[in-house]
Amino acid sequence: MEDNKNQSNTDFMKETIKQRPLNRRKLVRRTIITAAMAVIFGIVACLTFLLLEPVISNRLYPEEEPQTIVFVEEEEEEILPEDMIADDSQMYPSPTLPPVVLEDEQIEQVLSEMQLGISDYISLSGSLSHLAREIQKSMVTVVGVTSDVDWFNNEFENEGVVSGVIVADNGKELLVLANISSLKEVDSLRVKFSDKKEYRAEIKKKDNNTGLAVLSVGKTFIHNDTLQAVQPVTLGSSASNTLTGNPIIALGSPVGTEGSVCFGNITSTGNSINLADSTYKQITTDIYGSKNASGILVNLRGQVVGIIDMSYNNQEMGNLLSAIGITELKKTIESLSNDKDIPYLGVHGTDVTKEASEELGVPIGAYIKNIDMDSPAMEAGIRSGDVIVRLQEEEVLSYSDFVSKLLVKEPEETVTVGLMRQAPEGYTEIEITVILGLK
Repeated sequence: MEDNKNQSNTDFMKETIKQRPLNRRKLVRRTIITAAMAVIFGIVACLTFLLLEPVISNRLYPEEEPQTIVFVEEEEEEILPEDMIADDSQMYPSPTLPPVVLEDEQIEQVLSEMQLGISDYISLSGSLSHLAREIQKSMVTVVGVTSDVDWFNNEFENEGVVSGVIVADNGKELLVLANISSLKEVDSLRVKFSDKKEYRAEIKKKDNNTGLAVLSVGKTFIHNDTLQAVQPVTLGSSASNTLTGNPIIALGSPVGTEGSVCFGNITSTGNSINLADSTYKQITTDIYGSKNASGILVNLRGQVVGIIDMSYNNQEMGNLLSAIGITELKKTIESLSNDKDIPYLGVHGTDVTKEASEELGVPIGAYIKNIDMDSPAMEAGIRSGDVIVRLQEEEVLSYSDFVSKLLVKEPEETVTVGLMRQAPEGYTEIEITVILGLK
């Protein structure tokens, strides 16, 4: 009875737990703050990784710096008639008899009495073929790939090819020299080595004057079999005046076919190819080739003496194979191989001969024949007929001397050019400041 009474007295007391109203504004604010903090944390983490990862990687796995490429000028030895005759004193030394010295008439008589048989010809031909096969290890095919779409919206690839040659190994990359002026607007470049394996290549540097470029192929991407099968070529000399008449081997695609080889002789080296801030020796041969030929000319020592380039042939030369002399190209190839920009002044010139200096009173130096339009030289006030006698503090003795000194400068560098300019009473020395451009 008592229990029922107590229960009735407490019936009016009922506890109801109400859920706290949801503050949506605070929830949205906290969500935004949390998301923002996450984004900031992610950005900081990414930046920290990007900044520290190269440092940590270089500490743990230091990357090898590419070696500086230097091409030493090879001395071209003149082959004299007496060098063609075996010296018996070397084979059978005699302590009592002095060496026999032959007169020119005797040498000509000995040479005229020499008789070569078929076996000698086979031996000679075999030696030349063996040398060509050795040089082929240095030859490559540069493939330019361009993607396109046909009428039916199907994707396909166009390929253009030129021959190139391995000129150096800087420890990190194989460096390939090729004239890629015909490979325009390509999407990618590939290099096919002598073992027929292809690898992606990048343009390290290009010379817009000649169209020559040095391509790099990372050695970490090249199979060991390929690295063992290929080798850089040796750059020889084209400076000798005795090149004319010498035997020559053309490799690459001298007849327009990849991997073709031709044998012939050098017919002339007297013509010059005059380009802006440079002049090159043109080497002509008696080899009938393709107008689209590319590759190299090699002497019988296996050294490159010229880079095939048919674009400077006149109509009279037709399809006769010609090349740019390697001696004049070496400094340019060296700059390209070391990823160095080539400075641009914009002058075309020639040497001042001793006769012109003595008879006409022209100062010794680099005589300027033409100036490129809108070039740094024109903007600075250099004129045709000026003679450059000094670059910075260095004396200039010839146009080739000027080109060599200019190549070591940098684009955007300010240089002082000392000129001799013709005036009514003779030549007057003036000094002009030039800001070099980029070729």
